[in-house]
Amino acid sequence: MTLRRTSRYLPRTCPLLLAIFLLILSEQLTRVASEYDPYKILGVGRSASQAEIKRAYKTLAKEWHPDKNKDPKAEDMFIKVSKSYEILSNEERRSNFDRYGQMDENQPFGQSQHHGFRSFHNSFYFDESFFHFPRSRDFADSKYLLHHAQFNSDVLPDSHKRPYLIKVTSEWCFACIHIEPVWKETVQELEPLGVGIGIVDLGYERRLASQLGAHRAPSIIGLVNGRVTFFHQAVVREHLRQFIEDLLPQKLVEKITDNNYLAFLDSWRAENKPSVLLFDQVPVIPFLYKLTAFAFRDYVRFGYVDQGDTHNTRLLRQFNINTYAPTMLLFKEDTEKPVDIIQARGMKRQIMDEFVSNNKFLQVPRLVNQQLFDELCPVKQFHRRRKYCVLLITGEDQAFLRGNKAFLDFASVNKKDVLRFAYVYQRQQQPLCQALLHNQAALSPQVVILERRSHAGKVLYRSVSGGWNGSEEDKYRLHEQLELLQKDPTYLTSDATLPELNNEMAPIFIIQWMNAAYDYILQIYDDLLYSNWREMMPILSLIFSALFILFGTVIIQAFSEPGESKPRKPKPKEPPQPEDDASSRANTSSRPPKKDFVEVTELTDITYISNLVKLRPGHINIVLVLTNASKNALLRKFAKEVFSFSGTQTLHFSFLNADKHRHWMPSLLRSSSGSEGYVDEDEESPDYSGHVLALNGYKKYFCLFRPVFTGDDPNDSSSETSFSSDSRRKSRSRSRSSSHSRSRSHSREDGPGSRRGSSRATSIEVHHKLDRLGLWMERLMEGTLPRLQVPAWPSLGEATNSSAES
Repeated sequence: MTLRRTSRYLPRTCPLLLAIFLLILSEQLTRVASEYDPYKILGVGRSASQAEIKRAYKTLAKEWHPDKNKDPKAEDMFIKVSKSYEILSNEERRSNFDRYGQMDENQPFGQSQHHGFRSFHNSFYFDESFFHFPRSRDFADSKYLLHHAQFNSDVLPDSHKRPYLIKVTSEWCFACIHIEPVWKETVQELEPLGVGIGIVDLGYERRLASQLGAHRAPSIIGLVNGRVTFFHQAVVREHLRQFIEDLLPQKLVEKITDNNYLAFLDSWRAENKPSVLLFDQVPVIPFLYKLTAFAFRDYVRFGYVDQGDTHNTRLLRQFNINTYAPTMLLFKEDTEKPVDIIQARGMKRQIMDEFVSNNKFLQVPRLVNQQLFDELCPVKQFHRRRKYCVLLITGEDQAFLRGNKAFLDFASVNKKDVLRFAYVYQRQQQPLCQALLHNQAALSPQVVILERRSHAGKVLYRSVSGGWNGSEEDKYRLHEQLELLQKDPTYLTSDATLPELNNEMAPIFIIQWMNAAYDYILQIYDDLLYSNWREMMPILSLIFSALFILFGTVIIQAFSEPGESKPRKPKPKEPPQPEDDASSRANTSSRPPKKDFVEVTELTDITYISNLVKLRPGHINIVLVLTNASKNALLRKFAKEVFSFSGTQTLHFSFLNADKHRHWMPSLLRSSSGSEGYVDEDEESPDYSGHVLALNGYKKYFCLFRPVFTGDDPNDSSSETSFSSDSRRKSRSRSRSSSHSRSRSHSREDGPGSRRGSSRATSIEVHHKLDRLGLWMERLMEGTLPRLQVPAWPSLGEATNSSAES
């Protein structure tokens, strides 16, 4: 009975238990949601401005900083404050939270109703106070977090001075927890050496992760000179250290022995840099020394001397090096005596940086680029920080060495904080020297004292009178003017605007291109080796597209018609054909175009209207005038000359029989404007055979080709003149597929000829009348032929009737 009653009343108690559970759960969700409200954590309203949010964050960060607040909850509260500021300082994240209650960018929009449950789920299952489960991000990592704007403005430019080791992680990355101890040990070792450390949260910094090419966590990235390289080995401290060391450029530090140390120290004049020598007992160049050389590679040359090497005894003895501690010597113009020495057992990065930065310029450096000029002679900012630049304008020949050496000696004696000594080669920096010397070439070295007033190049300056030869009198005169300048700043009376200096040390274009190509090939090799297909897809797409286009072109040419790809050979000269055969061949119109013939139709009473009067706009009809006697020879010659133009869709080819329509040509020439020289009134029946007309039926104009003379007449001066004009047009001639060798000819188709030329045309052999038609056709296509306008086209029927009546 008891069991029955229990089972009987159990369904009634389930709704009550479920209601109690939902009530507790909703209270928990409400509490969790209010606990993780960034507005409440920072104590600001939802309409607070960015300035108010930032001010509240600074106040709470100072209050809950674990180094200042010993409360056990201070670290957790500080993390909550930092997290809330990350959300509210970013407008996109703040908008997502205001609209959807979303705090994690991995959470899709529209799922805000599950946010409280997920927070409750997180705090319950992964709270370290319950399971003692380590968090994926602790307080020590928060100072290394990188943001997209910070990376591009600070980290990326700084990577040209020091390497960066960046870890890509996320909140739900369990593999990141496994490498965390190794990562901390590596950071503790590399950060004091000067290696930059960064952490990118894959969930919160998607843009930065996409820019770096990191799409999974954990990932470790090396950043040197703006180039991103992924770490693909086992996560061991030694591997990470070697990974960063391999990313540094090669030949940062040169191995120095007794055989090459003199050449190394004497290179200050060509390199325009001081030299630093490090003496140590280890045979391998220390990593700390490489990092220092990478940071100051633009200013100082670095060399390393192994004290345990037997080839360095003379070097150690000359400079009296203590073999029990690392020693650094810095040399400038004097290669026998170092200007500064540092020796310490525990050489620190800060000490080395300070040692090099205080001596990164020569005593009298040469201005080789604008950056060096800006650092040596900075722009005046405050009255008490005046900097004067004493500039020697000299040459690089042997004759100037004595004066340059005297200027160096003067600068070594007169060292002052307000004075900077430098020299410049007039041949290398001509724009600068012309601005200071008023566009006058200096026959002897000149000394100019200047003060920069603006970044735009404005300076106040004064030239030292008398030039500079290095004599004691020149030194005294320069010293006197420098004393006057320090007493009276208005001593500089001239002003000028200096142009930007030429970069004498810039590599030539081919070297820059080769370096860029080398880096690109290394990147492709790295991506292929480690199958980074996501980054390789654009490159592979480009390669396959190029191959597809290349092979597609080859395949199309392989399957194309042989007649289109192979050049046509000139056909042998055919024997004269009967009149009927030539006429039938000329009237053929059913064959496809671009074959070995030209379609030529006869202008008759039936075809005249369609082929000329009502010709479509933009189309031109090329008409050959012939007679019954010259029909066969002229048609064959006409077809050969115009064959290469037969593929043009806007050209039509016809012929007109002058025996049938003898008055059509004179009627056309009389009605045209500007054709007075073409009509011979003295001859009763002029010979127009061999004339070619380009007729534009729509615009009512035509171009005229007249037969040419191909004989040699040494007594005819006009022939020489015509030859010279034709030779100037040879550059426009083309090779025609069906042409034969012919003698030198002279054309007169460009305009009306003389009466003597017209009479000579009647005696020309028939097969030579169209020798220059190909060139005339080229000029027709170029549009350079003269056009003769007609009011209306004469009728073939009227011309025939008038002939019959006469």
